Amino acid sequence: MRKVNADRMNPGHMTLLIIILFGLVCCSENKNDEADPAPGPAGENGKFYFGADLSYVNQILDHNGVYKDEGETRDPYRIFRDHGANLVRLRLWHDPRWTKEVYDPDGDRLYNDYRDVERAIARAKENDMVVLLDLHYSDSWADPGKQEIPEAWKEITDIEVLRDSVYDYTKKVLFSLDSKGLMPEFVQLGNEINCGMMHTGAAADFPKCNACDGHWKNLGEVINSGIAAVREVSGMSSVKTNVILHVADPIHVQWWFDNIVNNGKVTDFDVIGFSYYPIWHTGVQVGQLSSTVEQFRTRYKKQVMILETAYPWTTDGADSYNNIFGGQAPLPGYPFTSQGQLDIMKALTLAMKKGGGCGIVYWEPAWITSDMKDLWGTGSAWENCTFFDFEGYTLEGMNFMNANYE
Repeated sequence: MRKVNADRMNPGHMTLLIIILFGLVCCSENKNDEADPAPGPAGENGKFYFGADLSYVNQILDHNGVYKDEGETRDPYRIFRDHGANLVRLRLWHDPRWTKEVYDPDGDRLYNDYRDVERAIARAKENDMVVLLDLHYSDSWADPGKQEIPEAWKEITDIEVLRDSVYDYTKKVLFSLDSKGLMPEFVQLGNEINCGMMHTGAAADFPKCNACDGHWKNLGEVINSGIAAVREVSGMSSVKTNVILHVADPIHVQWWFDNIVNNGKVTDFDVIGFSYYPIWHTGVQVGQLSSTVEQFRTRYKKQVMILETAYPWTTDGADSYNNIFGGQAPLPGYPFTSQGQLDIMKALTLAMKKGGGCGIVYWEPAWITSDMKDLWGTGSAWENCTFFDFEGYTLEGMNFMNANYE
């Protein structure tokens, strides 16, 4: 999910396109409808994962962000661990030099590149949390409306070369991490790849990987090359890494996975991941989530996880950076308050558990206001959706991870 550009963040245009395509293809018979029992939750002893995407945390801490819990300043990784988080999600961009260039003068380090991710994984593991590494295969945000090709790969014209580039890059990243005891327990290949990967602004002779144009075969080859790299490194590691594929909005899951399995020939993955922002993704209501997840598990015989979700605790802001959420109407029964945020996160978690899902990840719950910069502003466009108030103190919403769901 890309977080700031309002035109790209508005799901309306993207949803219309996908719905049209969905209508054309979803009526085909799926080959995975056997009555075999769906698998149980992933992880040791059926563990349920309470995750937090903390990709911005290193940058925020480097730019005067402060996190507080129980009246004192604390390491945010420790705060999340103490409040029940057992998984940290981190994004990796190929060459995000812009994360340094947005500062004036230029900053002294890149963020969400390999070195930054290595630093974050080490901190997560020091706090006894497993890691979900999200490879965007882009130099910047990849989301349903934007899947830009890494600058280093733009001149590729052969699908075999692209496939090998994805394989080599994925293997290099994971091999390096594993050699330092930082192998992630989950690897996500692509981010919200509803229409595929590496197609935005592509040259005419770049290998076509746009699923919305029907290029499932090429997309499948690229994904399978990434999977092969994960399996190779994991096979030599003490950590047996799970592979995740990720689309935005649960209404697109069946269309996408039917096609990637049957037409893309991608079968060797472990987890179906989807983004579910209930204010935007209204095709599946909160009350329908449990049965929807159960259907996915039964249809594909895979684990299911929400990889991104969030909900505002206020409509106010702490800086001049316009917030993404807050102008929408709250869902009935879930006001934009700290209690409302807690209640909806408990409802989503209960639905995932009832449906047999294996986890839920909150997107950037620590993106508080600070002096950090991105391409669109300084501070945060998300501070009203975090688990911290505008002074940096923890809010009630964070406690959904420690709630009793028995």
